[in-house]
Amino acid sequence: MTAILTATFLILAISGVAWAAKKPLRVPICPICLGVGGTWLWMLIGRSLGYSVDATILSILLGGSVAGLAYQLEKRLPPERSALLWKTLFIPAGFVAAYALVEPHWILFAVTGAALVLLTAFFLVPPAASAEQSKTVEELKKKMRECC
Repeated sequence: MTAILTATFLILAISGVAWAAKKPLRVPICPICLGVGGTWLWMLIGRSLGYSVDATILSILLGGSVAGLAYQLEKRLPPERSALLWKTLFIPAGFVAAYALVEPHWILFAVTGAALVLLTAFFLVPPAASAEQSKTVEELKKKMRECC
């Protein structure tokens, strides 16, 4: 019970500081996202220093960050990209990466982390226009110049 209360307090404290700093710093950041992320980061650091950390709470926080990150990045997807496919690929891979952090499987974390970076790059970069589309666009531009 103490672990969840401590984690909740940390989330609220970090979120409060982020919320207070948001206005004067003019940084577009989600205070609760920073609170959750900061809490699991502190838990990972404490665990690496030998402190006892509840793996269940750490897993819940990491899972929430994976889902939140997928949602935030989904807003930046080009319209040509499928949001459902994005979430279907990103969230399970993110859960594997989170598991690898909780269970310290560094090779698994490196592999899934690299996969997530590549997946994100693929989905966020708009697809190139085909030659046919480019030709049509050029024809329309020419017609517009000649029009008036």
